[in-house]
Amino acid sequence: MTSSDVLLDLIQTTPEIDLLLRSSFGFDIHRKHNGDGLKFASGAPLVAIAGESAGGAYFLCTERNGRRPVVFASSEGDGGLLADDLTDALEIIIGLEWRDCLTFSGGGDVEVMQISAQHLARSRDKYNPNIDSEAALVAAALSLRMPPVADLVIRLHAAASETEPDYVVTDDEGRVFDPPFGEHVAPRYGGWR
Repeated sequence: MTSSDVLLDLIQTTPEIDLLLRSSFGFDIHRKHNGDGLKFASGAPLVAIAGESAGGAYFLCTERNGRRPVVFASSEGDGGLLADDLTDALEIIIGLEWRDCLTFSGGGDVEVMQISAQHLARSRDKYNPNIDSEAALVAAALSLRMPPVADLVIRLHAAASETEPDYVVTDDEGRVFDPPFGEHVAPRYGGWR
């Protein structure tokens, strides 16, 4: 049994953690069907492990150097490498507004991502004052670390930068998903909340 299998089994058998991951962090192990029809451009297999309410999906990849990388593909047609393994992916998922951090990355500029992450963290705390305690509960139950946001941004940037060529996602008609980095540097119409 791999470390990914152990983590997924622990989530499955711990209803409180399963619910927190689903409701507060957008990682729902009951939505594996979200990834139906997606594959790697290289032909390497994708194994759906979770989805999120907007239709995106998380996948485990073939083992590489003793680790199984995690890829995310959105329902909007973008995606790429999220982390080197499920432990790292879950630390990013619970510790960072990672999707928006990629969207507001200025095309993959880590400094822009750091600024975006700080704005997003303030917004996350404002709209969900319990998010830090929920993240701590998930981390404790799954034996995850809670690195500082700045460290998570560096890890996310490094992983997303490695999307091409091995982690490019396509749909069942061969359409290639866009890279994970968005071009925006700040939200339109009023800036950060």
